[in-house]
Parts: sequence; structure tokens; C-alpha cells
Amino acid sequence: MRFSQFAGILGCTTAAFISIAPIQVEAATFKVISGVTSIDRDHEDILRNIGLRLTGSNNTVAPIPSNYLVGFNIDSATSFMFSDEGSFTPLSGTLEHTGSVTFNDQITVGEFSIAFAPGRTTKDASGFVLRDTISLNTILFDLSIPEPIAFDGENLTIPDVKLLISPEFAAILQNSNLAGLFAGTARIDAQVAAVPEPDSVLATLAAGAALLATRFLTQKTKCT
Repeated sequence: MRFSQFAGILGCTTAAFISIAPIQVEAATFKVISGVTSIDRDHEDILRNIGLRLTGSNNTVAPIPSNYLVGFNIDSATSFMFSDEGSFTPLSGTLEHTGSVTFNDQITVGEFSIAFAPGRTTKDASGFVLRDTISLNTILFDLSIPEPIAFDGENLTIPDVKLLISPEFAAILQNSNLAGLFAGTARIDAQVAAVPEPDSVLATLAAGAALLATRFLTQKTKCT
């Protein structure tokens, strides 16, 4: 088959498919690519009251806003995706972080991973959890994700996330009564990128086929 025929068939077939396919306005999908998760100073005060004193940190960053206690970079290993349906709908993946903190010069936790954990959704907890991956390798806090969440297509801000001590962390601290206790506030400031939808790929294919056909026909005209 000659190239002009192939390009013409591809362009016509794609155009025909697009013309008969129903036009729908669908929610877009986005992936977190970078950012900072910050912990407010109330976290330090509350943990001090249960015997955990912050005595060091490593590889942390400036928090957002600046009056918060500490920030943790969102790492490139992050795979968290969400849609803008209903302004913000989590879909899949995890938020991975760098950096660690040490309490009482003995317990170092960090390289935190935030993910959804089935079965942990309650009236106070969203089902998302914060897990330490350095030493304890367990869920430290259940998270609440309240409104309002700010999203402008490029930046996602989730403020006032409540940290609730997990049953697992309470067991490590040898005090089951601590489970569910409010342990401070976190905030997520992330940069995101749109994830191409199948329709977008199809549109790109159609445009490419049309361009190739036009260029070939133009060159053929010049040569004849």
C-alpha cells in the first residue's frame, strides 16, 4: 500500500471514529510529581505531652507555611493520582517522602508513605494513613482530609489534615488509650501534572495522520 493511501485511510478512519463517538465531558486525571508535606508546631507540643521529645531531624526541608515545624519533600517515587471530579477524588497510588525525625535521641522515623488503607475509614479518619518506612515500618497516624481542598490544575493544597495516633503506634507506645488521639496538624502542598486520557491520545493520532497526509501530498505536488 502506498504511503498516501495509508495516511488517507488512517486519517479518514480516525476522523470517522471521532465523528460517531459520543462527546462527553469527563473528569481529568492528575498525578502528583513533587511538593512538600509540612507538620505544624502543635504536633511537637502534643507528642511532648506523651513523652516524645523531638531531638533531631535529617534531610528535611522548609515547611509551608514557614511558621510550621518541619517539611518533608514529596519524592519522585510518588505514584498518587486523583481526578478533579467533585473538585478532588483520590484514585490510586502513594505519596512518598524523604527526610526523618528523631525522638528522645532513640526513635527515628521518616521516609513517610501516605496511602489509602481499606477498612480504616471512620467518621474521623479518611482511610488514608501515614506510615514510617525507616525503623518501625508501621502506620503511625490515621489521617483526616477535610475541606476545603484547593486545586487550580497545577497545584494541589490540602490544609488542616488531622494526625490521629494509630492503634499500631499506640501499641508501640504501650498505651492503647492513645489510639485515635489528635496528635497535630499536617498540610500537603503538591505540584501535579495531567495524565493523558485515551481521547487525548486519539486526537493526537488524528492530528498526526492529517499532518502526515498533507505533507506527503504537498511534496508529491511539488515533484509532479
